[in-house]
Amino acid sequence: MKLRMVLLAIGLMVGSMGAHASEKAAHWEYKGKAGAAHWSDLEPDFASCKLGKEQSPIDIRGAKKTKLAPIGFHYTPGAAEELNNGHTIQVNLASGGTIDLADGEYKLVQFHFHTPSEEKIKGKNYPLVAHLVHKSADGKLAVVAVLFKVGKENVALKHVFDSLPAKAGDKTALDGGIDLTSILPAAQGYYAFKGSLTTPPCSEGVRWQVLKAASEISPKQLAAFRKLYPMNARPVQALNGRVIEVSE
Repeated sequence: MKLRMVLLAIGLMVGSMGAHASEKAAHWEYKGKAGAAHWSDLEPDFASCKLGKEQSPIDIRGAKKTKLAPIGFHYTPGAAEELNNGHTIQVNLASGGTIDLADGEYKLVQFHFHTPSEEKIKGKNYPLVAHLVHKSADGKLAVVAVLFKVGKENVALKHVFDSLPAKAGDKTALDGGIDLTSILPAAQGYYAFKGSLTTPPCSEGVRWQVLKAASEISPKQLAAFRKLYPMNARPVQALNGRVIEVSE
């Protein structure tokens, strides 16, 4: 019971970190009158979706080769609960470990999926992306994006895709927890840029790291997610002069 309360608290705390807005916010979707083109019209707090100059996702082109420090991944196995939040499948983690970036340590708090990948690489989408959301002690956000191509079954995510909650608001405890180290590609070079949440309220100031190499999921796993969410990706946004760095 105590563990479940911890997971619930984490879900409430990070629910708006790129996965969905608060329950009090206006209803939004990806298409139609409440779709991405109209988010800024739905509520004053969504103004950044239109007025922001560092919005995500982006089409990654012309990246500048830089001696970026490797991301220090320190993920650990831990209890997890997956939630269908009405916009995606989100997995909340009680204690999933941390990453080290140039400006310090960030704690992994949740991850969620988009299909197709929201970010593009030279105009190309991937079938799926996982956004791994992290938060620093002083409240800053950092996202690591793991792209997926269709191939072998992803064993590390098997329990996630085998038990996807079918309806908005449904939750499923992942018995045995999850260790995200196993979903990372072997090569961990990455693109880095300043960005935002990719859903309302589209808040900026988010550090983005998109891994260059893709991991794999099976056709069955992709189909299971797309049965619930056939498309939940925001269109790419203007770069507005931002510099995209890429590790050498």
